[in-house]
Amino acid sequence: MSAVPAESATPAATALAGFLRALAQRNASIHTVKAYRTDLAEFVTFIGPEELKSIDHLQIRAFLSQLYERGLSKASAGRALSSVRSFFKWMGREHMIEINPALLVAAPKLPKKLPRVPTMEEMNSVLDAAMPEEASFAERDRLILELLYGCGIRNSELTGINVDDIHQRQGVILVRGKGKKQRLVPMGDSAQIALRDYRPRRAELLEQHKRTGESALLINLRGTRLTSRSVGRIVKAIAVAGGLPQEVHPHTLRHAFGTHMLEEGADLRAIQELLGHERLSTTQRYTQLTTKQVLDVYDKTHPRAR
Repeated sequence: MSAVPAESATPAATALAGFLRALAQRNASIHTVKAYRTDLAEFVTFIGPEELKSIDHLQIRAFLSQLYERGLSKASAGRALSSVRSFFKWMGREHMIEINPALLVAAPKLPKKLPRVPTMEEMNSVLDAAMPEEASFAERDRLILELLYGCGIRNSELTGINVDDIHQRQGVILVRGKGKKQRLVPMGDSAQIALRDYRPRRAELLEQHKRTGESALLINLRGTRLTSRSVGRIVKAIAVAGGLPQEVHPHTLRHAFGTHMLEEGADLRAIQELLGHERLSTTQRYTQLTTKQVLDVYDKTHPRAR
């Protein structure tokens, strides 16, 4: 798990190795650990042999400036700063440093862009239509759309579903979320119908490739677990063929799930549970989306708004 070669074990590099071990012990996801390792390995290289207690906010700002010079976006630089802050916070708890200099560095201001969420009519139009010719495995691809939009799950959660996680009699799916947290999400009638149609095709494909022991629910045409990247390509191709914008991706359907439930009167805390959000403030972003849509309607229809 070492982020740098042993021969370059500077004070910062040694601390980073300890930080990554601590993340692993806390059962952080593989993706989280990888992101921290990538961001902080660059920071450690930038700092060089500097003693930990000598690192100040000016050096951290210089590190961010270097990222900008390389063409990184504000969002990427912001993520790197967040990683550095977490790193220094951990070092403070471990009594390696006395103050956290990263707290004196302001995060880059990002434009407040609300994602474009397809309307209920647009989503129903795509889901109710026959799968387009872009769908290489129509039954599976319909199930992907029904689970992403019908259950509001993340792309990584979708690809992590195993056959044994489906409890069809109870109408729920066991989903493994961030930080290896588990939750049960309800599976609507449309998703259950799509699952029923997909199961025999999945069995045929696994038999053909002699992979009958495969545990993954969603498989590719070779009979192995479908990747998140493949799901992204599938969703975009089918959504665009159905008339949705080019920027549609799996998370767009998760946004649509939360937004549409809120529009139909669902309780915000219930949506929080379904989406697996740790903080209610994260779920409250859907309130902003809905408010914007209400304002758009007002601007277009009220006689005193024009």
